[in-house]
Amino acid sequence: MKRVPRKPRPKKTGVPKGYDSLWEYGIHQTILQDWKHHWDKIEYVIQRKYEPDFVKKIDGKTILLEAKGRFWDHAEYSKYIHIRNSLNPNYTELVFLFQKPFSPMPGATVRKNGTKRTHAEWAETNNFTWYSEDTLPDTWRNDEL
Repeated sequence: MKRVPRKPRPKKTGVPKGYDSLWEYGIHQTILQDWKHHWDKIEYVIQRKYEPDFVKKIDGKTILLEAKGRFWDHAEYSKYIHIRNSLNPNYTELVFLFQKPFSPMPGATVRKNGTKRTHAEWAETNNFTWYSEDTLPDTWRNDEL
């Protein structure tokens, strides 16, 4: 399914500074004069659920191991930052196992040196531990039969 680009909002013209619209300004100057306007910012969280690919307790810490062939878009790889930020780092860690850690990220631009940002670079920039099948610690592997 092809994504249709969102239509941009029209530019505000004649709107007093600090207001989102003439209507908002008008009601604040009349029926809502006693109300504070844009007084503070309120943080909110959108509740989601994450199901890690693999889970194991290692040295007293729960490791959530996400096996990734590749990321598909910004929304997908951004969610892992939110997931990590919701974890207690003393007890739980989100770790990536990349199939091809040096493949380019989706939408990555070409740098002056001709390279693109890789999955491994993204993980390192965002303070994630990552491995490939070749670098996965021996203590994390099952003995092969």
